[in-house]
Amino acid sequence: MVFESGLVAYKETWRDVFVDISETNTVFAYNRPGVGLSTDALTPRDGTSIVAELRALLRSRNLQPPYVLVGHSAGGLYMQLYARRYPSEVAGLVLVDPTHPTQFEGAGALENRGGLASMAVATAGLFGPARAEFDALAETGRAVRAAPALPMDMPVVILVAPDRSGTPIAAFDNAKRDDFRKLYPNALFREVDGGHRIPTEHPREVASAIREVISRASTGNRPGTRR
Repeated sequence: MVFESGLVAYKETWRDVFVDISETNTVFAYNRPGVGLSTDALTPRDGTSIVAELRALLRSRNLQPPYVLVGHSAGGLYMQLYARRYPSEVAGLVLVDPTHPTQFEGAGALENRGGLASMAVATAGLFGPARAEFDALAETGRAVRAAPALPMDMPVVILVAPDRSGTPIAAFDNAKRDDFRKLYPNALFREVDGGHRIPTEHPREVASAIREVISRASTGNRPGTRR
């Protein structure tokens, strides 16, 4: 199991999930360059670079594929790119309230989200490598869309926070969330009550999704779609 955290998030985001799943599986979580105590980032912070670094890191630890990839938020965008570019290395995919490939384009662009959104980003620790990652999310999204679709028989589970529309930009984000059904038509969708921080708020839900992907990957069953 390979875990990828969201922007600014440390590998400890996955602590409770990690402990649960490690009882029965080999697990790997890490901090991307420039996060926590990891070395400074000397390479571009787009998804292509991040996926290449992760693949090299896994091999340096002698952790051979296939992997079940688990990504939260922006980490979910990176895991989508990994799975699409290297499907032979991926047994399954768990996306936890993931970033959509076009989340920050058009109406979703930061400049169109209003002063409060801009202030929130500026005060959320988005500087250095994290800011560089954020600035490259649109490029990463384009890379995801340009990559081949996932194999139809790859098990995918997508966990999402509830639809809580109330502002135009929230409606935009909810529409992007729903569009995941078009991107991954054979995925199993689950709505998890609470906020965006599903890995820390509902680790059992994440662990359950991982085990479901493991089970489907081992039996070869194609997942259905449900809400």
